[in-house]
Amino acid sequence: MLTRVLFVVLLASCFMSAGIPAQERPIATEPTATKSLEKEQPALAVTTPAVPQPNHEKLTIVWTSGDPEVAHRMVLMYAKAAKANQWFDEVQLIVWGPSARLVAADKDIQAKLKEMKQLGIVVEACVVCADSYGVSDRLRELGIDVKPMGKPLTNIIREKSSHLITF
Repeated sequence: MLTRVLFVVLLASCFMSAGIPAQERPIATEPTATKSLEKEQPALAVTTPAVPQPNHEKLTIVWTSGDPEVAHRMVLMYAKAAKANQWFDEVQLIVWGPSARLVAADKDIQAKLKEMKQLGIVVEACVVCADSYGVSDRLRELGIDVKPMGKPLTNIIREKSSHLITF
């Protein structure tokens, strides 16, 4: 009997580690001791609660303003605080439009972006905007991923666990 119970527990733990929900797990069966019954009887049913999945929350900041005060007093400050204080699991900053020209020219902003990247903030820039200001190469030199952003932004908007703010 102890062997059968251990088998059921082992079977249940295999299904748990495979991520199979309890309602989809087969019920273990064992033959009955009585020969007259041809039918198998269910053994001890082991049900386990579903393991809750942690919510992975992402913050994306689309930064379009070319105003240095907005950059220093809001965009960069909030993005850094959101990551450093773990308000979100992932923080992404998208440089879009006039902010691309500002990043390319402002050494203080460049230094702050470097710190933010070291914290794990993902910094990307729209290639169309950066090209229109003639700063794509400079942004790449700063370690910013310059690429088409229309489709990625659309995907971010559609993500249920994503939060999007713009400046």
